[in-house]
Amino acid sequence: MSYKDYYAILGVPRTASQEEIKRAYKKLARKYHPDVNKEPGAEEKFKEINEAYAVLSDPEKRRVYDAYGTTQTPPPPPPGGWRWEGTVDPGEFSDFFQELFGEGLFGGLFGTSRGGRRSARGGVNYELEFPLSLEQAYRGGEQRIEVNGEPIVVRIPAGVREGSRIRLAGKGGPGVPPGDLYLTVRLKPHPTFRLEGDDVHVTVDVPAPVAVVGGTVRVPTLDGPVELTLPPRTQTGRKLRLRGKGWPKRGGGRGDQYVTVRVVIPEHPSPEEERLYRELARLLKRQGVIR
Repeated sequence: MSYKDYYAILGVPRTASQEEIKRAYKKLARKYHPDVNKEPGAEEKFKEINEAYAVLSDPEKRRVYDAYGTTQTPPPPPPGGWRWEGTVDPGEFSDFFQELFGEGLFGGLFGTSRGGRRSARGGVNYELEFPLSLEQAYRGGEQRIEVNGEPIVVRIPAGVREGSRIRLAGKGGPGVPPGDLYLTVRLKPHPTFRLEGDDVHVTVDVPAPVAVVGGTVRVPTLDGPVELTLPPRTQTGRKLRLRGKGWPKRGGGRGDQYVTVRVVIPEHPSPEEERLYRELARLLKRQGVIR
């Protein structure tokens, strides 16, 4: 079981004092506050820093976190391969933010006010790596998984990509409200296809005579095999493009498929094939191409 390393997030050792934790937090909070830092990812980093500080600045929460990797005591056991995401009450450090940045900069970031605080006390979120074959990710559909003995149907969007997250609301740890389940897509290596961005790559073996004179070869795609016309005198390593046979694009349409040619000779030629190759070799000798 793995968990968020709050010490690493704040850049402090596990033996850090409360003062060291506070100093590290103030430095990072100033750097990544969304009203100060407009770079992509700054807001998510800011929230992660807040989450870490909310736990490590509270001696009791820190003690529970050091023991369980979460802030619930005791946490419900997750299934193997899952990890916890702690629950944070942003209202607990709103006053600190007002001290750090001033009320005008902080105002309304977590929906808090002087009249009261909003508390989030639901169940913990689970996270799981979700392995899919390239075909499953390409076509999408439904897949049944089991969580703590409960079957759950996961709806997979067509064209889902490596690292995409699928959220199953209310399927995490028990609580009011219950936590969520997050599935992180991991694409399995494929023996035939290789995905690069929106494009699919494949290598196709082509017999030497076809590579010399040209012809039609059968090429696998994620939609099934297609016929590809090979021009004469095609060398090993040449790439040919099949337009629109790649991965679904986020904005619509599809990428392309690139076919890399690998010219091959027969490992066990028939007597007739060997006779023809010998005849070709004699011709090349007469031409001085070989000796």
